Amino acid sequence: MFWKDLIAEVTAVGSSGDSATPLTGIEYDSRQIKPGAVFVAMKGGTTDGNRFVEKALTSGAAGIITDSAETFDHLLVYNPEVPVLEVEHGRRALAQACAAFFGHPEKTLNATGITGTNGKTTTAYLTEQILNLAARKTVLIGTIEYHVAGEVRPSLHTTPEPRDLFALMAEGAQRGATELVTEVSSHALDQGRSYGVPFDVAVFTNLTRDHLDFHGTMENYFAAKRLLFDGTRYPAPRVAVLIEHDPHTRRLAAAARRAGAEVRTYGIKAGDFRATDFALTPAGATLTLETPEGSATVESHLAGEVNILNLLAAFTAAHARGIAFSSLIGFVPKLTPVPGRFQSVHAGQPFTVIVDYAHTDDALRNLTALARQMTPNGQIVTVFGCGGDRDRTKRPKMGLAAGQGSDFVVATSDNPRSEDPRAILAEIEPGLKKSGARYTIEPDRTTAIRLALTEAKTGDTVLIAGKGHEKQQILADRTIPFDDAEVALSALHELGYGKKQ
Repeated sequence: MFWKDLIAEVTAVGSSGDSATPLTGIEYDSRQIKPGAVFVAMKGGTTDGNRFVEKALTSGAAGIITDSAETFDHLLVYNPEVPVLEVEHGRRALAQACAAFFGHPEKTLNATGITGTNGKTTTAYLTEQILNLAARKTVLIGTIEYHVAGEVRPSLHTTPEPRDLFALMAEGAQRGATELVTEVSSHALDQGRSYGVPFDVAVFTNLTRDHLDFHGTMENYFAAKRLLFDGTRYPAPRVAVLIEHDPHTRRLAAAARRAGAEVRTYGIKAGDFRATDFALTPAGATLTLETPEGSATVESHLAGEVNILNLLAAFTAAHARGIAFSSLIGFVPKLTPVPGRFQSVHAGQPFTVIVDYAHTDDALRNLTALARQMTPNGQIVTVFGCGGDRDRTKRPKMGLAAGQGSDFVVATSDNPRSEDPRAILAEIEPGLKKSGARYTIEPDRTTAIRLALTEAKTGDTVLIAGKGHEKQQILADRTIPFDDAEVALSALHELGYGKKQ
């Protein structure tokens, strides 16, 4: 691909120069520039890529796309030999350039996007599993990891920048993938990281208090989520899959319909695709499904009521992607849980230990309620913390939620980052006091987990919440390896359960 071919597909407000050199890549990080690559200099949330144009040119950039009129004018005067394009929106230009450079993989992959405060990861995993069971190759983009036509990659961002997203999509398409399943965060929607991907199906799981350090208000947070459905910034999906129970769904459904999308709802005893009855079992759940295509009773290996909703979301999304009802019913018993999402840790102890990613007050309420359903005659012991350098207003709310749903709470650290862990815990404690639950404060997470396990008796359930699949603990001066499941298993061995490997 040459410069003139690339810029023909990018919406621009100014252009100068040309190059006969074949392009070797598209980059938004000047440190990744190799000779022949195009550098997209764009303004970001914390820095401005236009500051690094000279560095990109020194590294051999074949052309510059900039969202700065000043940079454009500067290059015309001082680097007239460099092809340059001025654009209004940097990320949109990045997406357009990457779509062109990588051969338009968005035209090969049918995209399903999943947004919401809680449940995105599980719903995405389940949707991908269903598509794979239907013999469709997939690309999965999410919080825990990426999948490229069956190959597992580490996840760098829940929703990556367009350059990285299109590269993954192109590789998947080259390997025969026909489906893209991706979590779509509110940050990504607000910043434009999902430009260029036409979502065939868009799923909304719920909206509860989170990320207000970024969005400021719940209305702004909702407005970011709505962008996936309302056709104002991104193309409206063909089908919008919305949870029936969330108070925001009515407004979201109206916006989606105005944009031309078909709306399908799901829920428990409500919605187009619904579970009319269910029974939770130690192995998962038995549920009766009713849909516009038929009804059936199925066995699921996914534990708890919240996972019934995640299953219904994935079921509805997969049906919208053309998987027949009869096939879906057969696939449900084959679905497996997601790492770090209600993950069991077992070393032969006479009580249940669960690791889960729950890191909002709503998620904690759901988690403790699920544990209560599964622990009819025992106590609920919960370990949790709140992240540093994040929304401080949710800390007492999480303390209240943990205390109201538990018999004993151990409040501890959860990625304190630059903050003093004890200061974070001091902001959690008022909620714990208000709940009336028995609790203790232990800043060291390893000690806190061991303390909770020591507290547990036969028939109890210990919940280790907040980090889920994460493998690190982020401190002020360093990042250390930390896996809740491994720490819990090691502590159980030290307490005499099982045999240490």
